[in-house]
Amino acid sequence: MHSFKPQLLILATGLLSASFIALADNAIPFDEAELFFELNDTDGDLGIHSKIDGDEWKRLEIEDPNERRMLNIRVQGRLKRQGLTEIFFESAEPTFDELDPADFLNRFPQGIYEIEGITLDGEERESEVLLSHVIPAAPANVTINGKSAAEDCDAELPVVSVPVTLAWASVTGSHEELGIAGDVDVRYYEVVVEIDETDYKSSSILPAGITEWTVADNDFFTLADGGEYKFEILVRSESGNKTAMESCFEIE
Repeated sequence: MHSFKPQLLILATGLLSASFIALADNAIPFDEAELFFELNDTDGDLGIHSKIDGDEWKRLEIEDPNERRMLNIRVQGRLKRQGLTEIFFESAEPTFDELDPADFLNRFPQGIYEIEGITLDGEERESEVLLSHVIPAAPANVTINGKSAAEDCDAELPVVSVPVTLAWASVTGSHEELGIAGDVDVRYYEVVVEIDETDYKSSSILPAGITEWTVADNDFFTLADGGEYKFEILVRSESGNKTAMESCFEIE
């Protein structure tokens, strides 16, 4: 069993997108450029996310594999004189009843996307990223202190005592129902435990080889004086894509 203090484990390597594609020698890339899908397997919703970071810029564009522009940002006024350096966005995430996941993925075809920008000094920045349709399977066989996790937070919840240990099976392949089949190399797992309907949470990022986690801060569980806790286990593949499962448990 592995137990570390939450938020103290930071992966220093591999945080830049593994989907980064080498550019021509005369192209200056962004410091960080990512475009990826995030699936909530429990709620049944899917979105596209991006994170871009680099020297202060005044213009930013993203083009899809068919060279069609899908994002165009121009900084104006006082903010243009200051410039932007980092931006993160996530799309709306309608449920599968509202938008079939196959139709969603058709909107964002697999392939190379170009991210281009102009700095305040007029220099060009360009990165190319691979958006993959290989979506990792959700963490499965999840247990809390050895008890099977509930299907969701509306089901009958397991009741456990402190300390709380979450465990799950290694993710090695793609989702059975979404996207393209393929092997999955895990970049990291992320475990989040929060007190239901509050801002209190414990979050930890774990290397690919760790599939069991004990929340070491027992004081965290006294904040709610028992009651219900929500948790999420998220897997991120080397392609950048993420899949999460969610459930709840109770502290006796």
